[in-house]
Amino acid sequence: MARGVNKAILIGNLGRDPEIQNFDKGVKKASFSLATTETYRNREGQEMEQTEWHNIILWRGLAEIAEKFLRKGSQVYIEGRIRNRSYEKDGQKRYITEIEGDTLNLLGSRQSNDSSSYQENQPAAQPAPPPLQEPEDDLPF
Repeated sequence: MARGVNKAILIGNLGRDPEIQNFDKGVKKASFSLATTETYRNREGQEMEQTEWHNIILWRGLAEIAEKFLRKGSQVYIEGRIRNRSYEKDGQKRYITEIEGDTLNLLGSRQSNDSSSYQENQPAAQPAPPPLQEPEDDLPF
């Protein structure tokens, strides 16, 4: 049976400071909105911008990083999975789509060009493969 792929990759700016929730056993959850802006030209050749807002959820270590380093306006790269859920509010069922992040890259600020990368459950470091060797024969083409 074929399996599907559920992967979201976003680069954008935080719309608000992360909201942090603490759960049992030290588990943290960070949630915030992320704006991504696409630029395109309309039929008249005018440059247009369209901004989409995404609900981002980070857990555990990534939530701790968000709590320490992210603020409204921070630019980040997020990789994660698209999650849909529903809840009840005022007797009405509501639906929400969220991106549950598993990779977070801090893309720096206007003051610096620093960037940092964090990933939930990073695999152990793998040794680098040996460098490729050039063939000794020169090919005639």
